[in-house]
Amino acid sequence: MAKGKLTTVYFCQNCGYESSKWMGQCPGCKQWNTLVEETVDMSARPTGGKSLSMPRTSPTVLADIAVVEETRIRTHIRELDRVLGGGIVQGSLTLVGGDPGIGKSTILLQMCRRLAQDGRKVLYISGEESPVQIKMRADRIGHFEKNMLLLCETNLDTIAETIREQMPQVVVVDSIQTMYSENISSAPGSVSQVRESTGILLQLAKGLTVSVFIVGHVTKEGTVAGPRVLEHMVDTVLYFEGDRHASYRILRSVKNRFGSTNEIGVFEMREEGLVEVANPSEYMLEGRPEGACGSVVVCSLEGTRPLLIEIQALVCHSNFGIPRRQTTGTDFNRVNLLMAVLEKRSGIQLSGCDAYVNIAGGLRVMEPAIDLGIVLALLSSFRNVPLNPKLAAFGEVGLSGEVRSVSQASMRVAEAQKLGFDTCVVPAVCVNGLQQNGNIKILGVKNVQDVIDILFR
Repeated sequence: MAKGKLTTVYFCQNCGYESSKWMGQCPGCKQWNTLVEETVDMSARPTGGKSLSMPRTSPTVLADIAVVEETRIRTHIRELDRVLGGGIVQGSLTLVGGDPGIGKSTILLQMCRRLAQDGRKVLYISGEESPVQIKMRADRIGHFEKNMLLLCETNLDTIAETIREQMPQVVVVDSIQTMYSENISSAPGSVSQVRESTGILLQLAKGLTVSVFIVGHVTKEGTVAGPRVLEHMVDTVLYFEGDRHASYRILRSVKNRFGSTNEIGVFEMREEGLVEVANPSEYMLEGRPEGACGSVVVCSLEGTRPLLIEIQALVCHSNFGIPRRQTTGTDFNRVNLLMAVLEKRSGIQLSGCDAYVNIAGGLRVMEPAIDLGIVLALLSSFRNVPLNPKLAAFGEVGLSGEVRSVSQASMRVAEAQKLGFDTCVVPAVCVNGLQQNGNIKILGVKNVQDVIDILFR
């Protein structure tokens, strides 16, 4: 048999751009040093080949399509169901990413256990571990039913035939970087193989109405290894966040065609696996120091769930000519902007000070509603005045120093009241819409000067 024609092609690891020669900057995504060299067989057949060919379809009149509610499979893990939008949609393709050791394989193995207990046929495919290694981890999690199948294989042709023979309802592939197709001559984990493998699994999911979960490793920048086009091919992208040396984990939806992308799930890593956290706000505030300067609790909204988090700030005079600014868990440029607003609108001289802002607990929050909390933390540390430990705040701060309204103000206040806070600093325009009661005091502020006059007299 004649050997296929081999050629060298350069792929962008960020966006999947293909070029015949190496370039320092990718023309597609404008990123530097992202093109990698790969050898491609130009005579290879197209994605999927004959064995994965689907029946030919014909156009359908849009008005004649009957709209029915999509059937979802409950995983019986409430936090996971919340992030997925209510459960697993049949025929969907979901990508789960995260740092090594964060808990991707653990949560998926727990999901398979719950689905098998519910009487559903599940196939777990591993390309990284042996059956004995997976069995050791499974014994730590709990008992598994007979309809939980395990396959240790990396050849996608064999995997496709197994899926067609067994016809499971849910398939887990761990991980996509270890899978390879014989139609592509490059090594497993390369851009070509990852893209080809995902394409084959996508055809299987849509053609056989099988829900497929694929695990993807992440790069040092925090994105899934391989081209970003991989995220566009799948229906849902889930990311695990948090320090793998800590006990908590945050599961966040980055893309979801069947639900909200703002929901998060909170888990705690224990010996028996990942355990759901029923009250994330109380969990995030554990160990908070009382009476410390620069510590403020803010109420952020993640999807439909209000979440109380602690913002810490440390402001001190700089010993060098250029002050140092550092942030953890929030936007660096946003903190610089808020410090400039305080200088311009309130006359507080922060230009000669080092400033460090941290979201306690390792959570990453980008919502503008935490602006008022960052301002309060900076002022408390700068003036060395501790705030009321039972005070919570939220509100967006504009360039004119005004405190603007945010959505779901009543829900945020109710969450603060539920956890025992007695004072809540909110935008003045939100006061009229909040129900006044004797359990919590509402302080409305119009601008940052009002914040100084009321809390730092």
